[in-house]
Amino acid sequence: QVQLVESGGGLVQAGGSLRLSCAASGRTFSRDAMGWFRQAPGKEREFVAAIMWSGGGTYYADSVKGRCTISRDNAKNTVYLQMNSLKPEDTAVYYCATAPRWVGADASGYDYWGQGTQVTVSS
Repeated sequence: QVQLVESGGGLVQAGGSLRLSCAASGRTFSRDAMGWFRQAPGKEREFVAAIMWSGGGTYYADSVKGRCTISRDNAKNTVYLQMNSLKPEDTAVYYCATAPRWVGADASGYDYWGQGTQVTVSS
C-alpha cells in the first residue's frame, strides 16, 4: 500500500505561482514513477507532468511545458509541482499518483492516487 497526500493548492491570480507537494508513505520503494494529473469541472482528467524516482527523468504535457517544473526529494519521499505564469484554464483539482514502473502520461498505469488539491486561478 502507498499513501499520497497533496498540499499547496489555493487561490491565485493569473500570472501567479503555486507549488504543490505530494508526500508519499508506505511501500514507496516499490514505486518507479510519480505523476501529476488535473481535472477541471466538466472535463476529463488530464496529464500534467511525471518524474522518475530514480534518475529524475521528467515528462510534461504541452499545455504546461515551460511553465511547470516537477521535482522530487527522495529523502522526503515527496514530489513537487512548481507552477508559474498560471492561467485561469489551469483551474482544476490536481492529483498526484504513483506507478510501479515508468508509464509517462498513461493514467491507467498509475495504481495509487491522492485525494487531490484544488487550484483556482482568477482572471
